[in-house]
Amino acid sequence: MAADPLPPFPPGFLWGASTSAHQIEGAADLRERSVWDVFEARPGSIADGSTAAVACDSFHRHREDVELLAGLGLDAYRFSVSWPRVDSPGGLDHYDRLVDDLLAAGVRPVPTLFHWDLPAALDWRERDTAARFAAYVERVAARLGDRVRTWITVNEPAEHTFLGHALGVHAPGHRMLFEALPVAHHQLLAHGLAVRALRAAGADDVGIAVSHAPTWPVSERKEDLAAADFYDVLMNRAFSDPLLLGRYPEGVAELMPDGVEADLEIVSERLDWYGVNYYAPSLVGAPTGGPSAYGTLDVPPEMPFSVHEIEGRPRTDFGWPVVPEGLTEVLTGLRDRYGDRLPPVMVTENGCSYPGLDDQDRIAYLDAHLRALHRALEAGVDVRGYFVWSLLDNFEWAEGYRQRFGLVHVDFDSPERTRTPKASYAWLRDQLRDCLRARR
Repeated sequence: MAADPLPPFPPGFLWGASTSAHQIEGAADLRERSVWDVFEARPGSIADGSTAAVACDSFHRHREDVELLAGLGLDAYRFSVSWPRVDSPGGLDHYDRLVDDLLAAGVRPVPTLFHWDLPAALDWRERDTAARFAAYVERVAARLGDRVRTWITVNEPAEHTFLGHALGVHAPGHRMLFEALPVAHHQLLAHGLAVRALRAAGADDVGIAVSHAPTWPVSERKEDLAAADFYDVLMNRAFSDPLLLGRYPEGVAELMPDGVEADLEIVSERLDWYGVNYYAPSLVGAPTGGPSAYGTLDVPPEMPFSVHEIEGRPRTDFGWPVVPEGLTEVLTGLRDRYGDRLPPVMVTENGCSYPGLDDQDRIAYLDAHLRALHRALEAGVDVRGYFVWSLLDNFEWAEGYRQRFGLVHVDFDSPERTRTPKASYAWLRDQLRDCLRARR
């Protein structure tokens, strides 16, 4: 276990944990179907053949989760609102109860309004889905906006675009390659419309959660540098540039459908903060003529780049390399690229998959990444908060229940979905207690 206390973080720094509705709620019989329900029913789509029909059963057991959050001493809880549940009779009642229970426990509710569980009847390939999303956001804000201060519009539009629509390894399972780019634009348009809807409801603390990873070229060869630059544009700047600069970067703008320029004023609506999800860098080179593998992801040979394993680093159970300095690189890189166009930043996801209750590897991971975050603060990046992924072991999308990201172990074989705090839970609790003591 890491013995040294963390360095002091600024007064008011927000400490939180994250989850998402489809991954933890269960109670699938009490909501409409999502694209993930459809995807999970296809043989071979989920690695262990499971579904999220019950998951952690947090719909029925959310008070246990609130107690765990309060026991950690966290300031905030980032959860997501299930659009298919809101579309069901009484669906908002659950979030009413959750928000009230969080506030009673002294924990700030931070809802994410879209975390990949699109209603099955809708399709992000259709522009109208953005308008439908804005109408749904209006309903949620009208019900919860008197108590919710901080909102997140959309989670990881890049992953939902490329894993779900370009490569087909996530729901809804389309394999469209670059023809999936309208999906990215429609999510960004939905984000902008949601910001407007939230502002109209009186919200003044609105952000988005965007995945970012440094892109490292596999060599200094011209071909590898060009491939890495394109990958960086595709996976990072194709989302941050329109959000923060109001334009798509060269290399992606040409691949977007006609007419998207008219939407960019909406896409780039002012943010109160910018959320960064960080896990690991990407090592990229020129195409090799065959598929390349990175962790559990196969990159098809049709793509104009190849993705390579980063050697010489410890690996999580997911096969991802542990590179804490990549978080510093992401945060300082965003500051350097966007300057005063970058609002304050929050790290909205960061975590790792490891088995067992005595999860010393997770402790070492979190300790190293929080120190890397502190180095970004020392370098002048205005970071306002950190949310660990995740509070609970959960349904890890196409991996099913094979990957365990939680500070709390969940027994998926027990009807009660018994929760047991891990060693990392106790470590983080003690670190936060020391941080609060240092503030005084």
